[in-house]
Amino acid sequence: MQSQFLILGDKLSHMNSQKLGKYDNSWFDRGRPRWIEVLWQLVSLFIVSPIPGSRLRIILLSVFGARIGSGVVAKPRLKVTFPWRLIVEDDCWIGECVWIDNLAQVYVSRDSCLSQGVYICTGNHDWKSETFDLRVEPVNIESGAWLGAFSLVGPGVTIHQDAVVSMGSVVVSDVPEATIVSGNPAEVVRERI
Repeated sequence: MQSQFLILGDKLSHMNSQKLGKYDNSWFDRGRPRWIEVLWQLVSLFIVSPIPGSRLRIILLSVFGARIGSGVVAKPRLKVTFPWRLIVEDDCWIGECVWIDNLAQVYVSRDSCLSQGVYICTGNHDWKSETFDLRVEPVNIESGAWLGAFSLVGPGVTIHQDAVVSMGSVVVSDVPEATIVSGNPAEVVRERI
């Protein structure tokens, strides 16, 4: 077994190289039968199309189990992995080319904005595990939050009420209420006034 050492802060950590042939996610509940997932993949070709308008996108997401509030705008090229794990409250904007990679639930509270190119990821792998174990955690975006263009949000993150994530930021931990974060990893740069 080949191993590597990583220096994490002031600690030396032993890491095993992953053995992808041993990877097993058979425990993972995809939330729907495989045939529904395949049907969703076919239908979602329209959702990710450049055709303008929100209404049909929202109807199709809802038919496949997404809970979508009123007044939601969903721009072209939206990609949603599992619509049955998506809740979007009233008056939210979802920009063009947003990817909601929701192996776990994604909850978007009212009056929130996901700008173009935002990527929300609820799944990751344990880099310390030789079997590259899958880890999934929900993402919560509270009311009035704004995710700037091309920002990335990782598993288990909560973007608290009225917070702003600056363009291109990488969010790997919770964002405090009414703050503006920026960078990779995203850090608080000021309060939102």
